[in-house]
Amino acid sequence: MVPLMFAEIRFPGWDPVALHLGPIQLRWYGLGYLAAFLITGWVLDRLGKDGFIALTKSAVSDLIGWLVLGVMVGGRLGYATFYERELFLHPLQLVKVWQGGLSFHGGLVGVVLASYLFAKRRGIRWRRLADSLALSVPFGIFLVRCANFVNSELYGRIAPPGLPWAMRFPTDPLARVLAPDLGAGGSLRWHEAYARLTASGQWDRVAANIPLRHPSQLYEALAEGALIAVALWAVYRAKGAVARPGAFAALFLLLYAVARFLVEFTR
Repeated sequence: MVPLMFAEIRFPGWDPVALHLGPIQLRWYGLGYLAAFLITGWVLDRLGKDGFIALTKSAVSDLIGWLVLGVMVGGRLGYATFYERELFLHPLQLVKVWQGGLSFHGGLVGVVLASYLFAKRRGIRWRRLADSLALSVPFGIFLVRCANFVNSELYGRIAPPGLPWAMRFPTDPLARVLAPDLGAGGSLRWHEAYARLTASGQWDRVAANIPLRHPSQLYEALAEGALIAVALWAVYRAKGAVARPGAFAALFLLLYAVARFLVEFTR
């Protein structure tokens, strides 16, 4: 009996650059972070109006500045520490955050430190501020993980046969062996070569030899972003300001740890 086979989902191959302005390129990854901070500011402003935390609109704007610094510095140092230590030998490369390479773990440490210093300076209870950030962060995680997918980075392991949503990524190591142009411009500059290969029909021939993989970026967007946001806001609707300070932050960390643990089996 012939086993039932599902049609694979073709990787969309969208351009990681959202807007070309001469030598300046605005990437979806960067726009994802920008949108994340804007959403965080909106959520914090709403929580302030709800009386959940004592933050004025000007204080929220000030806090966002602290958070941007915390995420950028912490995320970049975390990335260099865990994934690319050679960056410490080239300080100019280390500061080029627009070329990608931010660690969630490092960014989390940076946010914790930045928010703690902000709370201490403003005389705000840090645990309540941490709760407010926990309610804000999942939306940004969702957007940034989607941007990881557009970048064709952080894809998952080889998928089992018959997984209907498995994909072949143009940044797969084997793809770059079979089509060297895909990696000629660096890890984030595969799109032009991919577009040429697709238009000429060569990509279909190359893709036949590339393994199907889990789109783990989308798993993370759903598990670490969307589902955690739904869970936290459901609890907020039920408890709100009555919840113990630090409860939402603790719940976020617990849910994130579970989500990341589960997704790691496919990364």
